[in-house]
Amino acid sequence: MTFMAWNRPHLLDIESLTPEEILTVLDTALAFKAVGARAIKKVPALRGKTVVNLFVEPSTRTRISFELAEQRLSADIINFTTEASSLKKGETLKDTARNLEALNADFIVIRHSASGAPHFLARSIGAHVINAGDGAHEHPTKALLDLFTIRERKGRIAGLNVTILGDILYSRVARSDIWALTKLGAKVTLCGPSTLVPRVFEEMGCRVTHNVEEAIRDADIINLLRIQHERQRKTMFPGINEYTQLYGLNQDRLARTKPDALIMHPGPVNRGVEIDSRIADCDRSLILEQVTNGLAVRMAVLFLVNGGKGPQEITVG
Repeated sequence: MTFMAWNRPHLLDIESLTPEEILTVLDTALAFKAVGARAIKKVPALRGKTVVNLFVEPSTRTRISFELAEQRLSADIINFTTEASSLKKGETLKDTARNLEALNADFIVIRHSASGAPHFLARSIGAHVINAGDGAHEHPTKALLDLFTIRERKGRIAGLNVTILGDILYSRVARSDIWALTKLGAKVTLCGPSTLVPRVFEEMGCRVTHNVEEAIRDADIINLLRIQHERQRKTMFPGINEYTQLYGLNQDRLARTKPDALIMHPGPVNRGVEIDSRIADCDRSLILEQVTNGLAVRMAVLFLVNGGKGPQEITVG
């Protein structure tokens, strides 16, 4: 295990993390997953701390996962949504956050439609800031839970062939996954329509192809992404039916992959579009394992940004 490699008060992105810091999160998450298997699943790591979940953009899985992680760490929790806040009246994000900080909030977990919003908050306030997704920029805890799931099932990250298939251009998950996977030595292939998978991504150390059969043929992991309709222009591809025919993972395409290739998806899943419903539910699908592992990863992140140094500090007995 990798110890003493974390000394950050925030988690804002994957791009700035070192491989050692990423491994520290994964090792710490493994210890917290063991906590989740106990009869009493709570630990006092954040007792007396207040966490504000500031979700300015809609979320289901990420918000619930963070909230449960905070509960298991014994934190006090405030859930904050735009519809019920002064942001609706024109208050700035900075003023909202500073008012929350004035109430002695120790953590702000933020999801925002504007890229860079978590970085702006981290420069503006003294609370710990955790990025739960910012625009089309990054979604660091999603990438970390993907790494955790892959390492748990494959035993390693280095040397694996990972194909990310779908809307890469508008996906914050894709960007975080690319940074995380390449930092730990995986070979990443991106595939999708040319309008959604431009070759500029090759500058991040990926291989880009628009041939789906080629992209999945030698993949150890196939990570499917939904079409980000809320962020893209309507002219990015002709239609859903054509996308499904050209790039959807169906039974015929799955039969031409490696027999031990595993399927991932960050959710929400559009069954019958990017993935056949039977594949989403098959024994090669890790979709629900990703949800389970996200809880342990978010517990680890909260623990580490609060000053925890690694899994050696966690009692799992």
